[in-house]
Amino acid sequence: MDNINLVDFYSRLGTIAIILALGFFLGRFKLISPKTNKDLVNLLLLVFMPASLFMAFPTSYSEETSHVFIAGLIGGVIVMLSLVLISLVIFNKKWYSNKLRYESQFALIFNNATFLGYPIISSTFGPQSEAVIAYCGFIIAFNIALFSYGVYLFKHKIDAKLALNVITNPNIIAVLLGVAVFITSFPIPAFVDDSVKYVSNATTALSIICVGFMLSTAKFIELIKKWKLCLTALIQLIIGPLATYFILIAVQYIARGAGFDFPDEVIVVCTLIQTLPTATSLGLFASKYGGDEKEASQLVTISTVLSIATLPLMASLLLIH
Repeated sequence: MDNINLVDFYSRLGTIAIILALGFFLGRFKLISPKTNKDLVNLLLLVFMPASLFMAFPTSYSEETSHVFIAGLIGGVIVMLSLVLISLVIFNKKWYSNKLRYESQFALIFNNATFLGYPIISSTFGPQSEAVIAYCGFIIAFNIALFSYGVYLFKHKIDAKLALNVITNPNIIAVLLGVAVFITSFPIPAFVDDSVKYVSNATTALSIICVGFMLSTAKFIELIKKWKLCLTALIQLIIGPLATYFILIAVQYIARGAGFDFPDEVIVVCTLIQTLPTATSLGLFASKYGGDEKEASQLVTISTVLSIATLPLMASLLLIH
């Protein structure tokens, strides 16, 4: 397997760390308000991230790119289902109270694949690399699971609104449009292509600044006392990538034994995504669907802080030669 180059990876992490620090200090010095950050998050979800996912696809069709995308989608489905099962086993009602149990299950299954996933994959491998194509496949499975099972963990019921949320999700729509243009080789006018490209170029910096702002609002002394949340975060940051890596290695072995190619890029991308902290949407979902918003937000913050140490450690162990 073509693993990540050590020097290049840490250089990319250094770039992300600087932008993260910028967001942190902008928050500390009140140059970004909570309302401003909330508006930026909405813009990222509705405009900037969809533009980036759309631009990830080449404009001319190739079987190899199509194969990587489909493999990324299949890998995403396998990872999501596996993490759901693992979360049910680890975070059971014997050890965790109801709300914390569901929040912990959410934290293990859904990480920051959107705000940090795209910037890391794009900056490490390039915005139009096969790794980003694999990420586009993965993000479809991720968003479907997030807006269905992720909501179910808090609402404990399935209704028509869940299906509507999945169908109308801008990120899924953007990927499907990108696939359509890719398959048909539809010529996009230069002024449209340039406009979308300029918007997508802002995604990485804005995403990381928003995460940095979130860290600037944390009360770290209070968080240290939350040992059970710290344990949950560590389980998510360690078990998630380990399980993903070995499950997909097994899938690749079985697929190749059956005469099908399961690209290395899918394993690298999915594993790298699982080294990221839990999704910032945990706090939003808890607030909207009756969870413990404060505890959920604390779990996101703890996971983000701990990932500063665990992300390079897990990447070094599994992906860097």
